[in-house]
Amino acid sequence: MKISFYKYQGTGNDFVMIDDRDEVLDLTDISWVRRLCDRKFGIGADGLIAIRNHENYDFEMVYFNSDGSQSMCGNGARCAVAFSGQLGIVSDKTNFLAIDGPHEALLSDSIVELKMGDVSTIDVLEGDFFVNTGSPHHIRMVEEVSSYPVFEQGKAVRYSDQYQPAGTNVNFIQKQSEERIFVRTYERGVENETLSCGTGVTAAALAFAADREAATIQIQTLGGELAVRFEKAPGGGYQNIWLIGPAERVFSGEMEI
Repeated sequence: MKISFYKYQGTGNDFVMIDDRDEVLDLTDISWVRRLCDRKFGIGADGLIAIRNHENYDFEMVYFNSDGSQSMCGNGARCAVAFSGQLGIVSDKTNFLAIDGPHEALLSDSIVELKMGDVSTIDVLEGDFFVNTGSPHHIRMVEEVSSYPVFEQGKAVRYSDQYQPAGTNVNFIQKQSEERIFVRTYERGVENETLSCGTGVTAAALAFAADREAATIQIQTLGGELAVRFEKAPGGGYQNIWLIGPAERVFSGEMEI
């Protein structure tokens, strides 16, 4: 079967996007997902997103990591919103469904503001942190993140006993100012460092500014600039969490699956 696809990227986190509102794709067979995401034998991407209709929302985002596993993906969701705008499903705002539940988003030119789910707790782990922002994230503060061995240390934490059997994503952050951090991420499901991770920078911003009543944190990644704003919830935890950044179409084509 020949399908049309679009390639999108959000600060270097790249995705194969497919309009599957007619539900012609077999989403139970992940072999073709892996092949399309393969950078040698396929299109090449960190993940694949199928857009489907949903009776209660503007659309449903079905997301796969490049290995075929599923999770919430913040940058992928921002790209899904931009893609849905291209398809004419949404215009300047939307309510859509992802694997972790419903999300709101605002679309303006190439900038997408995505409302993330509330976060109830930030766990402290012997100087490191753990935050679930729809996907699990281990967070470690480091001094020189640009030269830090992200792949080696990220893989060690991802496969450590404390996170078995499912594993975790791992983020390394360096403070640049009171309002700015530099984040690098080892992503579970990609099994490598990616240029950016939306749920990861969200978790990192919360851990970095956890004691503030409200904050907007600017975030440098290897793939570009993002921002996260949030506020403390009256009963504890964090609410009104927004991930903000660009989402851009790269190219389109057709491929047999």
